[in-house]
Amino acid sequence: MHVTAIVLAAGAGRRIGADISKTYLSIAGRALVLRVLDRMFAAKAVEEVILVVAENDLARCDALLRGDGALCNRPWVLQSGGPTRQQSARRGLEKVSALADIVVIHDGARPFVSAALIERLVEAAVEKGAVVAGLPVRDTIKVVGSGGLIQSTPDRRSLWEIQTPQVFRRELIVAAHEAAQKSEIEATDDAMVVERFGKPVFVLAGERSNIKITLPEDVWLAEMMIREGRVP
Repeated sequence: MHVTAIVLAAGAGRRIGADISKTYLSIAGRALVLRVLDRMFAAKAVEEVILVVAENDLARCDALLRGDGALCNRPWVLQSGGPTRQQSARRGLEKVSALADIVVIHDGARPFVSAALIERLVEAAVEKGAVVAGLPVRDTIKVVGSGGLIQSTPDRRSLWEIQTPQVFRRELIVAAHEAAQKSEIEATDDAMVVERFGKPVFVLAGERSNIKITLPEDVWLAEMMIREGRVP
């Protein structure tokens, strides 16, 4: 079985408030993108990684990866992304070999995903076709309309916070993205692309430590987790 991982790191990351792209943000002395790649290659099932970055970051990222000892002789490929997450995922899929059976798609802002979670998702995707990591929400969720008016309160027992990795059989995710492009459907994650394609997507229990670096306080939390040994 051939497994390819796509890491999406083409976003500008403006909410982090840094002077550099979030891709290169230092997390306890190691660039965010390098920490994410460390995790992808820690999973025995993953045979190669396609890293999708902004086009104007290609040269800088190439130099960073080639100069990193931990990535020496690792099978990685760079690809330029698009203006949206969905378009970046589609660009990443263009680099996936037809020999690949399973595609793992992961956010370039989640540096702590465990190899065990990746392996579980890959195993489940072989059977089910499309699986994502997620956690039940812990807070009450409100649907809010204009003016801040609460419209409804969904039963939180049916609500899950979806993470990445999201893992698919290659032919399914490729066909779903092609259909979304033809229909001009814009989705916020790859699971939604498959859902709109009319195919089932299953959720497996994710990890609380699989945080996403989005805001400045997330950097502080990530570094504290590393210092206190809370990273799996």
